[in-house]
Amino acid sequence: MESNRVLFHSDVWHQSGGGSRYLQLSRHIAAAINDGRLEEGYQLPPERDLAELGNVSRVTVRKAVSELVDAGLVQQKRGSGSFVLGVAPRTEQSLSSLVSFTENMQARGRASTSKILSRGLFVPTPDEMMALGLSPSQRVARLERLRFADGTPMALEVSSIPSDVLPDPDVVSKSLYAVLRLNDQAPSRAIQRVSAINVPSDKAQLLGVPENTALLQINRTAFLDSGRPIEFTQGLYRPDIYDFVAEIRPDGGA
Repeated sequence: MESNRVLFHSDVWHQSGGGSRYLQLSRHIAAAINDGRLEEGYQLPPERDLAELGNVSRVTVRKAVSELVDAGLVQQKRGSGSFVLGVAPRTEQSLSSLVSFTENMQARGRASTSKILSRGLFVPTPDEMMALGLSPSQRVARLERLRFADGTPMALEVSSIPSDVLPDPDVVSKSLYAVLRLNDQAPSRAIQRVSAINVPSDKAQLLGVPENTALLQINRTAFLDSGRPIEFTQGLYRPDIYDFVAEIRPDGGA
């Protein structure tokens, strides 16, 4: 629609000192897609028009649109132009329940898949030693996985398990918790810490979001009934399609 063209004017999205113009433009268009101002199927103005409206070069426009394509928000059709894709459905996960990514997706009727980026036995990092109570002479089984729901990249997780609990990380094909349950080593409680982080370019590309996008960072330490820490997972989650919910109850005070 012609009325949408005002969205691309430089005075709407450009901020002095706000970073690269192509990143500002791509983030602005991404926000307009996610909040519904640009609907699925909308055709972006031609590259030349976007450059004129935004008072930028066509190279800048090209890089901004490329970011949106990488994020899965825009599709380029040869000879036709660039079109807005549908926004992935939001997924809710309780911060009060100890369930795996696979179990959470299954409960919502979504197909979960994982791409294993790396795995093996390693010398523990200082964070892993502190979380899992390990010494530098011990080893940790580490899994780095890109998690998908219905083909959409949702999260990037690095899970660390003491090597005496998981001596062979290659046995994990889908659900880590399913493997731990087979050996009666599944955690019964966990502590999670939530923060925000601007994602660097390598992780942004994996998750399909523009560089420096603000993501949810959740570090979880899980424990056995005995109190032994059994799992330390560091995860990055897309806030545009992931909602974490916590139930709050009164503690008996006034």
